Amino acid sequence: MPPPGLLGSGLWMSRAMSWCVLEPRPPGKRWLVAGLGNPGLPGTRHSVGIAVLGQLARRLGVAESWARDRRCAADLALAPLGDAQVVLLRPRRLMNANGRSVARAAELFGLTAEEVYLVHDELDKPLGKLALKLGGSARGHNGVRSCISCLNSSAMPRLRVGIGRPTHPDAVQAHVLGCFSPAEQELLPPLLERATDLLLDHIRERSQGRPLLGI
Repeated sequence: MPPPGLLGSGLWMSRAMSWCVLEPRPPGKRWLVAGLGNPGLPGTRHSVGIAVLGQLARRLGVAESWARDRRCAADLALAPLGDAQVVLLRPRRLMNANGRSVARAAELFGLTAEEVYLVHDELDKPLGKLALKLGGSARGHNGVRSCISCLNSSAMPRLRVGIGRPTHPDAVQAHVLGCFSPAEQELLPPLLERATDLLLDHIRERSQGRPLLGI
């Protein structure tokens, strides 16, 4: 039980997260799942990766366990998944600099690019469509581009969450940075559930040493 004085100041959570980061590597695999987005804008299409991460945290029972880690400028939560450990990461930097947080966390946890999952929005897929891609280019996504640059690798698995592309090219920025419409919001709960299922199934299979293709 942490001392009452430390709880109020938030120092205990900071020290607890530092201990988690520095503790010996668990016997099973360890994976990092990063939800890309803009801090403070959780309801926008561009931050749908953060929404998926929130659902993943609820599923894993760590929705109340987020702790800020200043070393990687992100919120972190650690969860067991069978014999594996999953590190959830919400960058506190803007989308274009998300890679700095992801790369620093990967360094702290001793992970390779192949052990880092990126969850992000995808313009070229309609809302409700999901695709799990293993490596490759950024396809114009600035958050993914930042991660590739900072990790010096394009090998990260990526869960692409469709948000649809507007008809007119000039409307893309407003569409991406805008909030989901009421009709779209009705589609989000089952979409977040399916995205979580896809991530967990993929991580479980890889933890057991089974190589998988993209979905």
